[in-house]
Amino acid sequence: MSQLCYNRGCGQRFDPSTNTEDSCTYHPGVPVFHDALKGWSCCKRRTTDFSDFLSIVGCTKGLHNSEKPPEPVKPEVKTTSERKELAELKPKFQEHIIRAPKPVETINRPSPDEPMTSLQLKVSASLKQALDKLKLSSENEEEKKEEDSDEIKIGTSCKNGGCLKTFEGPQSTEEICIYHSGVPIFHEGMKYWSCCRRKTSDFNTFLSQEGCTTGTHVWTKKDAGKKVVPCRHDWHQTGGEVTISIYAKNSLPELSHVEANSTMLNIHIIFEGDKEFDHSVKLWGVIDVKRSYVNMTATKIELTMRKAEPMLWASLELPIPKTQQKQIEDITDQE
Repeated sequence: MSQLCYNRGCGQRFDPSTNTEDSCTYHPGVPVFHDALKGWSCCKRRTTDFSDFLSIVGCTKGLHNSEKPPEPVKPEVKTTSERKELAELKPKFQEHIIRAPKPVETINRPSPDEPMTSLQLKVSASLKQALDKLKLSSENEEEKKEEDSDEIKIGTSCKNGGCLKTFEGPQSTEEICIYHSGVPIFHEGMKYWSCCRRKTSDFNTFLSQEGCTTGTHVWTKKDAGKKVVPCRHDWHQTGGEVTISIYAKNSLPELSHVEANSTMLNIHIIFEGDKEFDHSVKLWGVIDVKRSYVNMTATKIELTMRKAEPMLWASLELPIPKTQQKQIEDITDQE
């Protein structure tokens, strides 16, 4: 009977009787996630897209491995009495409640329906050089020819997240694809897909999770079209400015734009050719649109917004009123 290979980057079934030193193509290293880039420690290729990361072909040949790696040891759960004893041993201290500043009063707050203005895009020299290299790269030209071609090569991996199937011929197109329609989430050591939320701390277990959605296989990027993907982003502030950093590599200035008024922000970024990031923010405070701008570099995009008043913001976004939040929850429950 066929067995499942647990080598990283393989995940194929094999016949033990025909298992040779060249049967498996895998990654002997470990996954590396740094500054929105994803790759393997054993080879140099890096990408910002998780689906592309999963389809990176292994860099080492060897035997298939049917031995499942051990599950990580879960921390011991303490009883209620043990937790109480530990709590009593902790030093006592006096609590002081620090109240966050309140947002601008609704009466004085500009209307979110004000006309939107496109912020100035400043393109750095590093981004211009990176885009020029991509245009001149022979590898990218070959990839473009392959994407424009209708021919699908044998062994091509399905582009749907969580699908480990490869193209073996015309019959593969007729097969049902079982995949994850959501995006991968890594938070506090746990790994899961947003569409089904089966959490695990082990990366191999996460990769082997069967999809929760059925559909058709996607063999080429041309068939997939533009991908709406999440981008890691964060923000920081000074007394007079708020800066949002979006970690999108090789963004395209001619196809991207950022619009804003005094209290609203709409972000639309096209990066790495076929990836799309859209995000709207209802700002906590008020900004001066005329003095705000966007700086685009090869590795990230920074939105610098000048505050209308020099004051600290409690958060980036204005919280949703409780009544509106309750309405959203009721609609979600009905659906």
